[in-house]
Amino acid sequence: MKTLRPRNFASDNNAPICPEAWEAMQEANDGHVPAYGSDSLTDKACEAIRDIFETDCEVFFVFNGTAANSLSLASLCRSYHSVICHELAHIETDECGAPEFYSGGSKILVVQSNDGKVPPDAVEATVHRRDDLHYPKPKVVSITQSTEVGTLYTPAELQNLGALTHGLGLHLHLDGARFANALAALRCSPKEITWRAGVDVLCLGGTKNGLAVGEAVVFFNKELAKEFEFRCKQAGQLCSKMRYLSAPWLGILKDGAWLRHAEHANKCATRLSSGLSNIPGVQILFPTEANAVFAKLDDRVISGLYARGWEFYDFIAAGGSRLMCSWDTTESDVDDFIGDVQDLTKSSEDHSESHPVLRH
Repeated sequence: MKTLRPRNFASDNNAPICPEAWEAMQEANDGHVPAYGSDSLTDKACEAIRDIFETDCEVFFVFNGTAANSLSLASLCRSYHSVICHELAHIETDECGAPEFYSGGSKILVVQSNDGKVPPDAVEATVHRRDDLHYPKPKVVSITQSTEVGTLYTPAELQNLGALTHGLGLHLHLDGARFANALAALRCSPKEITWRAGVDVLCLGGTKNGLAVGEAVVFFNKELAKEFEFRCKQAGQLCSKMRYLSAPWLGILKDGAWLRHAEHANKCATRLSSGLSNIPGVQILFPTEANAVFAKLDDRVISGLYARGWEFYDFIAAGGSRLMCSWDTTESDVDDFIGDVQDLTKSSEDHSESHPVLRH
């Protein structure tokens, strides 16, 4: 039986709760307070998010990213509308049809690119492809920051895409499951890559950045948030003890802890990518710009890594292996993994030399 390592590269969802979030939950666990979000901690968490983005916005807390994405998209379109996104976007590949379900049938229209980003020209082509009654009318562009392959939209790219989207009469939705990692890497203000760039609603990820559970849905276009609380209730996303969803946000936003954790994960990913790129036979598939590394590894190496207790994903890795760094990843974790890849690569080469391929 293989022994699982205390930290791995399968997902930043696998990491434990960060100390700041844990402490905030402990502080919230005192006495009786009003339920369903009527407590002071939830009010403070909403204000903290408004302060971070430097604007008045509507904030809602839900349990997970699937709910955040699906319910927010349902607020942006009707059943006969469509949502344009990248072919690798979570709303297309990993939400089990929830966006279509909660919107009453809105269709997902996918576009392609080599870097995980939604190209503006593809948006325009999709919108103008047809305008007849038989075509699901495009209403939303959904993007992911950082993308599903770990790349980043620059502020300029977001501004261009936002201007195009609104110019076409569409809304702009941002899946920010790893928004903190993007923000830490880009070193810009949160408003610069959200509402100032035309983002109407942001699904702000907390779970992947150290929270136990919970995402924040942030409506910069407040008109679109009308009756969103009813959507949350109907979907089973209204937490009765809301303070346990909201208070951890106070913990990680205080003194910039969320960005420190994200920056640490990013640095670990850069170290991992750099080390793997120096190993013969290992190919880095995409630029390492946030906390994800996508690498093409030999099958023998992959099997050997699994046997040594490493965990990582192949099925959502765009043709390679996906290695995610978390807030608690250490340099030793990174260096140990690189060392095992080096060792297994050499063993694989030695095996090939001792068993030459017979050609006819």
